Amino acid sequence: SVYRQISRQPNLEAHLMEIRQAITGPEAWKLFVIFILMFVNWGLETRKWQLLLRHLHKISFGEAFKAILSGLAFALNTPNRIGEYGGRVLFIPDGKRVRAVSLTLAGSFSQLLVTLILGGTGLFFLSEKITASVEFSSLQVWITALQALVFFIALVGCIIYFRLGWLVKLIEKIPGVQTYIRHIAVLREMNVTILLNVMLLSLLRFLVFIIQYNLMLQLMQVEMGWWSGFWTVSVLFLLLATLPTIALLELGLRWEYSIMLFGLFSGNILGIYAAATGIWLINLVLPAMAGSLFILGIRIIK
Repeated sequence: SVYRQISRQPNLEAHLMEIRQAITGPEAWKLFVIFILMFVNWGLETRKWQLLLRHLHKISFGEAFKAILSGLAFALNTPNRIGEYGGRVLFIPDGKRVRAVSLTLAGSFSQLLVTLILGGTGLFFLSEKITASVEFSSLQVWITALQALVFFIALVGCIIYFRLGWLVKLIEKIPGVQTYIRHIAVLREMNVTILLNVMLLSLLRFLVFIIQYNLMLQLMQVEMGWWSGFWTVSVLFLLLATLPTIALLELGLRWEYSIMLFGLFSGNILGIYAAATGIWLINLVLPAMAGSLFILGIRIIK
């Protein structure tokens, strides 16, 4: 299907030539910036995890960074990257690992909330553009309903997120869970200041994603402005975050959603596919390969 869409694109050879010139020409600096931002992205996630672990276990930035990449290596073959938690706790001492998972979940929850808020806002800005398309002209009611649902979930999620201690107390009252409550009791230590800082780091990560994607789209000659690109990428990550998938097989969904969204602004099908593939390789596959080496190192040492 992908091959057929690309082969049918008008001026295919011209687009290929433009991409080659962009990668090797004066705009090649954008690819370098995208690689640098990959380290910024996972560096922010590392700092976020350090912050979450503050009351449980002191860990250096270097060790935390290794843990983050090792988590990615585990995440590639699990639904919605759930294996990421298992990879991270390899660097946490025995007896603290289950509690570390609950803290990691809090960090992932903050990232999801940022995605819901900005993705829902993106739907608001893009709704007119989407419904103007012949293919999606009948979806206005559904888009409005989706916006309302996303913002409602985000609002409830924010209330829960900033009341994690209250949530733990509520769970304690459930019969039969007293044996397991100690594993999430560490969430009581998450005061509003820490949670706000974690949320800020999640927002910064999201902005890095958007800058990377826009630079890659420009590099692949997909013509769209930064404003449109900002909100379109936000909606793309909203779709990817809310639907279950396996990271290793996520590329197909990225292609499908990218064509659906970026295709509203540009007819450069090849460039859209190339941009989605490039971001997937740089942000997920390459760091996961590095993480697998760290995991191998741990096994050899043991």
